[in-house]
Amino acid sequence: MKAVFVLLDSLNRNALEVYSDKTNIKTPNFKRFQEKCITFDNHYVGSLPCIPARRDLHTGRINFLHRSWGPLEPFDDSFPEIMKNNGVYSHIITDHHHYFADGGATYHQRYSSWELVRGQAIDRWKAEVNPDLDLLKTKYHKTQHHRKNYMINREYMNKEEDFCTPQVFSLAENFLDKNKNEDNWFLQIECFDPHEPFHAPDRFRKLYPNKYDGPILDWPIYDRVKETKEEVSELKANYAALVSMVDEYFGKLLDYFDNNNLWEDTALILTTDHGFLLGEHDWWAKNRMPVYNEISHIPLMIYHPGHSKLSGSRIESLTQTIDIMPTFLDLFNLNIPNDVSGKSLLNILQSDQQIRKALIYGYFGAACNITDGKHTYFRYPKKMSASGLHEYTLMPTRMTSRFSIRELSEMTLSNPFKFSKGLQLLKVKPKVSENNEPLEVQGMTFEDIGSQLFDLSIDKEQKFPIDDPEVIKFLLEEMVKLMKQADAPKALFERLNLKCN
Repeated sequence: MKAVFVLLDSLNRNALEVYSDKTNIKTPNFKRFQEKCITFDNHYVGSLPCIPARRDLHTGRINFLHRSWGPLEPFDDSFPEIMKNNGVYSHIITDHHHYFADGGATYHQRYSSWELVRGQAIDRWKAEVNPDLDLLKTKYHKTQHHRKNYMINREYMNKEEDFCTPQVFSLAENFLDKNKNEDNWFLQIECFDPHEPFHAPDRFRKLYPNKYDGPILDWPIYDRVKETKEEVSELKANYAALVSMVDEYFGKLLDYFDNNNLWEDTALILTTDHGFLLGEHDWWAKNRMPVYNEISHIPLMIYHPGHSKLSGSRIESLTQTIDIMPTFLDLFNLNIPNDVSGKSLLNILQSDQQIRKALIYGYFGAACNITDGKHTYFRYPKKMSASGLHEYTLMPTRMTSRFSIRELSEMTLSNPFKFSKGLQLLKVKPKVSENNEPLEVQGMTFEDIGSQLFDLSIDKEQKFPIDDPEVIKFLLEEMVKLMKQADAPKALFERLNLKCN
């Protein structure tokens, strides 16, 4: 068996024609793939955002109940490493710069080999000791003046082949040229796009004209929508251009499959880590606000050569990110570790059947969210306090930094968790505001907190919360079961006012 895994970042499901008939974004190659593969209509995130999602992907279990942004731990079972140790060559090609920061440094080393494309977003790439920041700032909207590394990196991207996504797919073609006739390999093609900054070559940007006439504006702030109508239009147009670029280069991969008959013996799976708010609910981006469906309800498309007769079909079963890991292990006939709570999706490709009643997802320190595919419920603490909230880890790093000496001086040891292989873990207080409120990964507070229930059958856009005690009772019962399955700390049940007995 051979498999190619295309992992994109921040892909809003509603941007794709495959999932929305209202989008104006041109994505003919995603549509082309939909006609070849099996499309999942109820696929959701697990832990958020980028690196927590990847920990779910690697381990097949939820981690936001115990940890914020952090590395793979010594006790974590990583599927590309399991492959590597069992005769399946695993390779990753990526421009995801978070892998090379403190909070993500253990991921790429789990593969047999890896390649990094430099220069994406705020990657610390080019060494300019004394850049002319005043000159650079004249080119950008004032809300982006703090993005020093991005402004420098962009100066070195003058031709389309200088952009990261074209380089990632070019390297993927090199891998396939060398290895397409070999057996037992796994290739992960991972693009940071369409994550912000929304910087695409001019030929894609020209597909989405508007009336904005100002400096570069391609990186929305993680905040409420405060921009002018023209600025909003510009940000959305730049996102659309980036999605169209990703679509075209994904199409080149499909061409390669066509021209080399890879459809006969190679699986191809495409998904994203999470979505992105583009002004919906009056918010940009992610992290701070409730986990609306634009963030949580994500694309998943699977082509399996053994199920090619099912091309164009769709799956309604409720699935999520933690199912990817056991699916790949199952694909290569490898044993799935006992710690895995995700389900192999190979079992439902042929027969669409229920594999779970509900699933939970969220950010560390915020709500525990749940959906059964019919309703979504955001369960927040009555008081947004960090009291009783801890991070459990053996590797005390966060997004771009190590835990401070002060934080570590107050640590204690926890009892082992089911997944920690008998090890006690460091029990450390989370990052908090002056009011002792937990902070999201970039140090901002969570906003619009308050438990809410939505009926997706009549309100897919989640605009109108409802009150239905029976539905809430059912969802809370399922939430408790799923939190117990994940061996959530007992203090979390108390924090969310849940009975764990």
